Amino acid sequence: MTGARRLTAWAVGALIALIFILPAAARTSGRARTEAQLKAVQAEIANAHARARHDQAERQRLTQALRNAELSESAARATLQQLQGQVTRLSNQRAQLAAQKQQREAEMADDRQILAGELRAAYLIGRDEPLKLLLNQRDPAQAGRMLAYYGYFGRARAKLLARISAEAAGLKSLDDQLAAEEQHLTALETQQSDTLGQLDGARLERSAALASLEAQSRTQTERLRRLQRERVGLEHLVRRLRSAAVRRPYAPPGGAAHGPFARLRGTLAWPVAGRLAASFGESRAGGLTWEGDLIDTSRGAPVRAVSAGRVIFANWLPGLGLLIIIDHGGGYMSLYGHNERLYKKVGDEVSAGDLIAAAGDSGGSARPQLYFGIRQGDRPVDPRLWFRTSAPRP
Repeated sequence: MTGARRLTAWAVGALIALIFILPAAARTSGRARTEAQLKAVQAEIANAHARARHDQAERQRLTQALRNAELSESAARATLQQLQGQVTRLSNQRAQLAAQKQQREAEMADDRQILAGELRAAYLIGRDEPLKLLLNQRDPAQAGRMLAYYGYFGRARAKLLARISAEAAGLKSLDDQLAAEEQHLTALETQQSDTLGQLDGARLERSAALASLEAQSRTQTERLRRLQRERVGLEHLVRRLRSAAVRRPYAPPGGAAHGPFARLRGTLAWPVAGRLAASFGESRAGGLTWEGDLIDTSRGAPVRAVSAGRVIFANWLPGLGLLIIIDHGGGYMSLYGHNERLYKKVGDEVSAGDLIAAAGDSGGSARPQLYFGIRQGDRPVDPRLWFRTSAPRP
């Protein structure tokens, strides 16, 4: 074979090789790119899952931190109120003791003045005056009377001296009691100052936890998801409480077929004084609506039961903070959220108007508010249908 022919044959063979080899190489390269893209997508999905798990764990941690801070704040407020009551009581006792001491001192001053007058009279008469009177008296009866008078004056002086001595001892006892009350009062005031510091610390912790939770809800979508989670948590709680109430029903006074609560529409008083900030059925966010009424009020405002019932929940819940729920029988419940203190515990029976809580801003509220809701079974109903006025009074 000539060189030209050999070159031609080689070229033809190379061309045939390219025809078959190049597509295979291209296919191999495409597969590699697809596998690389798939791995990248899988890695991104794994990272998204990891971020979601981290966010959920962080959200739970921050919610727990908010819960702990608000429970600590509530406990500090309860301790502070108790200490203030003790301080008031001790101050009143101290004032009474001081008044008693002043009265005793005045009585003792009067007695001393009387004694001083008698001693001056005795001194002027002289030590031997009774004997002189006896010897100078011609009438024995008159002498006996004079001696009896002197005996009476002597015994009176002795009683007066004993009374003054007792009054001095009483004053010493009062002084000791006053000193003890002062010491106790000083200790209570120190404890009260420490409790105020704990309260301030709890408020700071709450603010930090709340700010972190708000920062995590950076977008409207994330805020909506948080509201949906809180709503689902409340619905789950209501279902559990409803099941428990069915097993241990509350028997309302009167015992009607559906309980008297169903017949109280338009007759109840609002649970707290304030102003409506949001009403049942109003739009809230992302298609969610309010399932109760939100009332702007003052911190510590008294929250009262709207009707007789039994407390079936008294604890902290995400979104509503310190929450108390009352079973009124006949499938009806009333809910009171965002409190700073709860005065009732699970199992307590209450009457209409009983003090059950103090209003606050727990659960992430921006200001002191009360969330009030009514449930018929698991279904929220408009609370305003039950009140005799369209809005609470400020």
